[in-house]
Amino acid sequence: MHNPAHPGEVLRDGVFDGTSITVTDFANRIGVTRLTLSNLLNKRSGVSAMMALRLQAALGGTAESWLHMQANYDLWQAQQKMLPRIERLVRAA
Repeated sequence: MHNPAHPGEVLRDGVFDGTSITVTDFANRIGVTRLTLSNLLNKRSGVSAMMALRLQAALGGTAESWLHMQANYDLWQAQQKMLPRIERLVRAA
């Protein structure tokens, strides 16, 4: 898997590039604070289930697609870090 885009990047490119809508306007439209939306757009926070539902309502598509995008991003980021040695659990027969 390659480095997947953060959902905030996708949202920024898809909603704000080439349009006149502001972060404040869109935040008001989806019922969140400007800071909450700004944190998402700048990759300081991720897409929660509630945010995914808000994006679905405002933009169409599915909440699941936003959550999958977040999960893919999080998993890729975690895979770039070294895990400690973990022994597999063996169940007694």
